[in-house]
Amino acid sequence: MTLTLNLPHANGTLSAYRLCGEPIARPASPPVFNRIAYAAAHVVSDPLRDTAPWNSPAIDWDATMAFRHHLWAHGFKIAEAMDTAQRGMGLDWAGAQELIRRSLAEARTVPGADLACGAGTDQLAPENARTLQDVIAAYETQIGFVEAHGGRAVMMASRALAKVAKSPEDYRRVYGEILRQSQNKVVLHWLGDMFDPQLAGYWGSFSFDGALETVLSIIDDNRDKVEGIKISLLDNASEIELRNHLPEGVLCFTGDDFNYAELIEGEGKKYSHALLGILDAVAPSASKALALLAAGETQAFRNVIEPTVPLSRKIFEAPTQYYKAGVVFLAWLNGHQSHFTMPAGMQSARGIVHYADIFRLADQANVLDKPELALGRMKSLLQVYGV
Repeated sequence: MTLTLNLPHANGTLSAYRLCGEPIARPASPPVFNRIAYAAAHVVSDPLRDTAPWNSPAIDWDATMAFRHHLWAHGFKIAEAMDTAQRGMGLDWAGAQELIRRSLAEARTVPGADLACGAGTDQLAPENARTLQDVIAAYETQIGFVEAHGGRAVMMASRALAKVAKSPEDYRRVYGEILRQSQNKVVLHWLGDMFDPQLAGYWGSFSFDGALETVLSIIDDNRDKVEGIKISLLDNASEIELRNHLPEGVLCFTGDDFNYAELIEGEGKKYSHALLGILDAVAPSASKALALLAAGETQAFRNVIEPTVPLSRKIFEAPTQYYKAGVVFLAWLNGHQSHFTMPAGMQSARGIVHYADIFRLADQANVLDKPELALGRMKSLLQVYGV
C-alpha cells in the first residue's frame, strides 16, 4: 500500500510526500556494544490530569517507565532526569525526585539494566543564589538523594553557579567540594549555552581554551571520583581536543547531537562513548549500528547511523534548547505514547513546518517504526494546524 500525505514547506507551499523508509527490526535480546551508550530519556505527560502544565505538570508514569524498558531492550543505559526530561523546562526538582525513585526501582526489575541520574541545583532558582555555599548545598541535596536511592550521579551544569561564580577558582571550589563528598564516581556535564543560554561563560570563561583548562584541572584534582565527562558543544573539534587531554581512565561521552556518528566511531583507540538525547528518538537504528560497530563491521555501522544525522541536526537546530519537542514528537509517531503533549506545553516550541521536516527525515532515516500509524498521526497534527 502506498503511504502518501501532503506536507508543508517553509515557503508556504504543500507537496505530496510518499513514505519510503524500512523500519528497523527489534533485537531478540539486548545487544552488546563496545561503546558505553547512555540514552537521555524524555518523560511522558498525562494530559488528562494536567491542570497546571506550566507549573506542576502531570506525568504518565506507566508510559514513562515503559519507554525506559524500550531503551533497555535495545541495549542502552539510561541517563535519567537530564535536560531531555525537561529539567528546568517543565520538570522541577520534586518531579525529578519521583522520576529518579521510580526509574531506579524499575531498573532493579530488569536484568542488566543500568542508569545514571542527573543531579543539579534546579531547586535553587538562579535569582535566589547568593553564595557558592548556596550552590554547594543544592548539589549536596540532589547528589545525596540519588546516592541514598542507590543511584550514580551525572553532575549537571548549574544555572545558579553560572550566576554567582566570579572566576575559574569558584568552579574548582564547588566541583571539588562535591566530588570529594560523593560516594561513587560521577559523570561531569559540560553543556553549552546553545542548549541553555543561562550557562554562558560556564567554567569561568567565555573561551573554549579557558574553559578547557578549568575542566581539566577539576578532573586532575579529583580523578578518583570522575568516571568521565559529557561534552555538548555541537563542535567535534572541541570534543576531540578535550578527549585528547583526558587522563587515562577518564571517559569522554559525546553529547554532540550534530556529529555523534564520527565521534563514536573515532580512530583506533581514540573515540567517544555516548550520552545523547538523540538516542531516545532513534533507539532501534542506533542500537543496530552500535552492535555492528562492536562486531567490527564499520561500514555497516556507517550505513545505519549516518542517515540519522540529518534528522538529529533538524531536531537540534537553533533554538537548540527546544529539541525536546522533536524527540517527543517521534515517540508519539512511533506509538510510545498516545498523544503529543509535553510538560509546560513544550510541543508549541516548534512549528508545523519543523515537524514536517522531521517527519520526512525520520522516514528517510528508517526511524518511523510503524509507518501507517505515523502517517495517520501526522495527518491529524496537520489538521490541527489547518493543513
